[in-house]
Amino acid sequence: MDMKFWFATVATVLGIVAFLSYLRDMLARKTRPHMYTWLIWILTQGIAIAGILRGGGVWGSLNLVVGLLFCVLIFALSFRYGTRDIVQSDMIVLLGAVGAILLWVVFDRPLLSVFFVTGIDMLGYVPSFRKSYADPWGETLSSWFLFALSNMFALLALSEFNLLTATYLVSITVANLVLLLFCAYRRTKVSEA
Repeated sequence: MDMKFWFATVATVLGIVAFLSYLRDMLARKTRPHMYTWLIWILTQGIAIAGILRGGGVWGSLNLVVGLLFCVLIFALSFRYGTRDIVQSDMIVLLGAVGAILLWVVFDRPLLSVFFVTGIDMLGYVPSFRKSYADPWGETLSSWFLFALSNMFALLALSEFNLLTATYLVSITVANLVLLLFCAYRRTKVSEA
């Protein structure tokens, strides 16, 4: 069987484990997701999946497709278990994600759209960083590590490796690792509540 398939399988299994761990901690009220972050990620990840498929990445998108379903679930549950400290910058980032969709649909510019949503996705981390500055214990660090590792395997699973297929995966891998390190550092400065 094709190695790309196996990399995609490992990526997807790691992603599922990460999401299940995150959901477990969220339901136990240890993790408090920021609802706008997850809404933004629903939009940006959907566009990224379309970009990977359009660029020929095929297997590299499997992890993101499954992840998208979990993002929808976490967003829905964040109304009860998450934080709602929405500020103006959160609205701007959300509008940017919607703009990226229009960029693709209206102008048929998939690469430009993927670059745009990658930037928007990075801004989508801002509410989580802002929340984690004061509450670094409100995130499940093992999930963020597994998200990053899962995306590394998804990169290996790409049938075609090009800007359209790799940009988003590389950026979220880095962002997940940065959020993980940020929370770990802040935990040395802030006591668990």
